[in-house]
Formats: sequence, C-alpha cells, structure tokens
Amino acid sequence: MLRGSEAVSGSGTLEPGRLTWRYAASPTPLSRSYDLRLDFRQGDIPRIIVEAPDLLALSSGRDLPHVYEQAPPRLCLYLPGVGEWASDMRLDRTVIPWSVLWLFYFEEWLLSGDWKGGGMHPSDLRGSRSARRRIQLEAAEAA
Repeated sequence: MLRGSEAVSGSGTLEPGRLTWRYAASPTPLSRSYDLRLDFRQGDIPRIIVEAPDLLALSSGRDLPHVYEQAPPRLCLYLPGVGEWASDMRLDRTVIPWSVLWLFYFEEWLLSGDWKGGGMHPSDLRGSRSARRRIQLEAAEAA
C-alpha cells in the first residue's frame, strides 16, 4: 500500500513479518524537511523515528515532548489500547500523516515551549482506571 500511496512517497524494504519505510516530510511549506523511518513488525505496533535532523539539537537541550524515547526520537502518535490505531488500519492513512502533524506541533513547540498537540502517554494512565475509561469512551464516540 505504501509504494502506490498518494499520501506519502518514500522507499522501503519488506521482509517476512517486517516492514521498514523511509520518507521525508515537511509539516508546512515553510518548514524544514525531516527524514523519518517507519518500523513495523507483524503483530506489533508501528514505530515512527525521526532520523534527521537531530530533534534534540533543535530543542537546545530541552526534553522532547510527546515521545517514547529521546534518542533516537520515537514519536508518540496515539494512545495504545483504546482503539485509536489497530492493525487493520492503513499506515499511509494513520501513523504516517499523524507523524507529519506531530512535526507541525513540534515546530510550534520549538518557538513557544508549549506542546499544543494534545494527547496522553500510557504512563499517564497507570493506576487511573477512570482516565482509561474516559479515553475509551471518547474513542468510541469518535468512531
């Protein structure tokens, strides 16, 4: 699906049970270009990593917002386990455009210091049954 997608151009490799897709994205016409990598193993979740430029260098030493890992930055694009993404969804219509939106909010954060992209991390929900239930209800209403 990615090779013929109008949503994203790039190149990749497909091995048994594993896909790696590299693509470039600019969140706005005035933005820099970012090199991203999608790693997806069958039965797992997709992982989007920003390979270049170095987001930590761009952030001038500030901790990056809304990432699972700082180096290399692995983007937090959805909350697992609440139905925002499922394995039957197309990657070119979900996590890839979500990664470009994440970059838009990242660039805004570089200027303002305030993350305006919203979202929650799974660690925010630990021990909070009511928060998990609220997220699940919101996801069900949006579907």
